[in-house]
Amino acid sequence: MTATLPAPAEAPARPAHRDGNILRWLGAYTASMIGDSVYYMALAWAAARTGSATQTGLVLAAGSIPRAVLLLGGGVLADRLGPRRVVVASDTARCLVILGLAGALLLTSPTVWMLIAVALVFGAVDALFLPAVGALPPRITAASQLARVQGMRGLATRTANVVGAPLGGVAVALGGPVLAFAAAGILFAVSLPLLLAVRMAPLPASEAAAPTGSAWHELADGLRHIRRHPVLGPLMLVVAVSELGFVGPLNLGLILLSDERGWGASGMGWVVAAFGTGAGASALLLAVRGRVPRAGLVMCLTVLVGALAIAALAYVPSLPLAAAVAVLVGLFAGLGGSLCGALTQTVTEPAYLGRVTSVSTLFTHALAPLSYPVTGAAVALWGTGPVFVASAALCATGVVTGLLIAPLRRAELPG
Repeated sequence: MTATLPAPAEAPARPAHRDGNILRWLGAYTASMIGDSVYYMALAWAAARTGSATQTGLVLAAGSIPRAVLLLGGGVLADRLGPRRVVVASDTARCLVILGLAGALLLTSPTVWMLIAVALVFGAVDALFLPAVGALPPRITAASQLARVQGMRGLATRTANVVGAPLGGVAVALGGPVLAFAAAGILFAVSLPLLLAVRMAPLPASEAAAPTGSAWHELADGLRHIRRHPVLGPLMLVVAVSELGFVGPLNLGLILLSDERGWGASGMGWVVAAFGTGAGASALLLAVRGRVPRAGLVMCLTVLVGALAIAALAYVPSLPLAAAVAVLVGLFAGLGGSLCGALTQTVTEPAYLGRVTSVSTLFTHALAPLSYPVTGAAVALWGTGPVFVASAALCATGVVTGLLIAPLRRAELPG
């Protein structure tokens, strides 16, 4: 089969930004992420034009339910079938579902239940896609390039955020949700030939045997692998606690802060753009540099600085200063997050990558957003300042715990 092709890991001297294998994966990932942004824009507009504000909220929230419920199972499937197969199948399913919806809307008007059904399917597919796409990099490049790949992936994510929403808005303005859904489906289709051209390094012979246990057994085995690992266990703890501290202020809290200060939607837009600029700069730094010495220590310290900047954000007296602080939040939190991803992929045994990625993704994409109602209620009671400080303190608690655990503090990326 592909045994005659050189495995990506056999050429560690080639930088990731010059590796055609990585660039094909990056192109597919970028197209898929832009497709995601266009899809959510189209879904939001279609829901807003079809139902009430409450129904629009139900449509937009529907996808999070299967995503949270099925995410850990998606990690098991990625390890069983291989991450590329699952990513290809996920993007194929998303392409067909979204193009099918666009075709259906040519013949009939959308209904709330139709949009909820699509959101549920999309969320279920996301539960398979997210662990698999996170498990791909160690199978397509050398370990020494994983930090650089994380930086490149961060740049692709920021590009998708910048390009996707305006592209979706233009498509809606020109042709309504039909054109926007069609554009999203085409972007998912673009990713497929690129993914199929990506070469995969085989698993080590000791780990390549087909699984014999049930899915529950494999999931429990993956959780034991995290719990017993000297670096992974503490790393997942840092991810879980720091995400709970970050997401409330940076999402709902920022909206409430802008309203409280009278900055309005445009002011909030400037703060969000500033955060994205900082995060993009950190991704570019890692992509260019390729490696950060003492990665475990630097990861914890950068997230700690990001937490302090979040606490300061609620007390700056003007919008320009708030934007400057948001740049610092994006820069330090973004660098810490990229290093966390690189460390996770480096220290995890290849056969467990899907399951480990599903656990970290569960914390970042499913459980952390549950803090939004708590954040809103707390701001209503005490105002934004104390809530931002409390959130920063929670984040700092997780990071300080990580600093106290020697194996994580001393963790290094491959040279």
